[in-house]
Amino acid sequence: MTITAPAGTLPAPFRPKLRIGFNTRVSFNDEAGPAQGLRDGIELFKAAETLGYQSGWAYQRHFDNYLSSPLPFFAAAGQHTTHITLGSAVIPMRYQDPILLAEAAGTTDLLIGGRLELAISTGANAAFDAVFGTVDTDARTEAKRRQARFLAAISGDILHTVSGPGQGAPEGADLRVTPHSATLRSRIRQGSASLESAVQAAELGIGLISGTVQHDHAEGETFGAYQARTIEAYRNTWRKTWGTEPPSVAVAASILVGTTVELREKYAAYDHERRTLGIAASRPKGALEPTARTNQPPGTQISTVFHGTADQVVEAVLNDPGLAAADEVVLFLPPAFGLAENVRLLTDFADTVAPSLGWTRAS
Repeated sequence: MTITAPAGTLPAPFRPKLRIGFNTRVSFNDEAGPAQGLRDGIELFKAAETLGYQSGWAYQRHFDNYLSSPLPFFAAAGQHTTHITLGSAVIPMRYQDPILLAEAAGTTDLLIGGRLELAISTGANAAFDAVFGTVDTDARTEAKRRQARFLAAISGDILHTVSGPGQGAPEGADLRVTPHSATLRSRIRQGSASLESAVQAAELGIGLISGTVQHDHAEGETFGAYQARTIEAYRNTWRKTWGTEPPSVAVAASILVGTTVELREKYAAYDHERRTLGIAASRPKGALEPTARTNQPPGTQISTVFHGTADQVVEAVLNDPGLAAADEVVLFLPPAFGLAENVRLLTDFADTVAPSLGWTRAS
């Protein structure tokens, strides 16, 4: 059954979702191996494009059974798709060389016809410092420094002027990142888990994608209410800073519509696992065993899992403040789900729920 609500019948605070997308970790298990996981990831992007999804996102995660280097994956996936945008949500800037990332991003964007949307963040994992190296300042300050350098590089700014012989270029030459994609900067977003990071994104003049974990919410404030507050702060700051209307805001959410009894039971079990284990829920076979702190770090809040029948999911989504405020909904896919499970989830959402959110399939 397809439930379709005319655009005029949407609740007043609810913005029509002109775009929908999905977010996958491109995970793999110890039995099939990473090569099969990468191939399945490409097949998922192909299937989503066929279903009319406008965006596909892949999560970056180091040292585990997930995609760790998104840009080569996007360059490959882009050869098998034609119009769906490909984005990473998120790339932590603390662990990136900003110039090398800018070069790789520009190359990838040109190879896939200007469809790259990168979401970056200024968060960090202290455990990774032993691998990537420590810094003189705190991790967030360093991440912001690298973020600024990256944005300058993809904007085509001069990075260095050759001042003497022996530097690999004629004296006086201005060095910029090449190849340069002229429009890439307009497709950079900040992955936001707090009001502060949303405001920072607006001040930098980059887009916003709000994730499934948040920090610094008020006591007793629901996930959706805080999310709506951060989106409003982003838009207000953008208008004040730039004097224009802000770009579309994307929100990642766990939305699992069960079109059969078996699927509803399966999705309810995932909801229970996520409420019990937090961000460590749904791991592929062989993935690292999380610690208690990893499950639910102090001061964090995990997003709601919307599941049930199509009618139940539509009602819940329409009444969630965060999803209502967003321009684009990005389905967060359970990391342990395989290709067939993910395609079924995307198909059922597109057929039974998305039309009621004001969405029309991409042709």
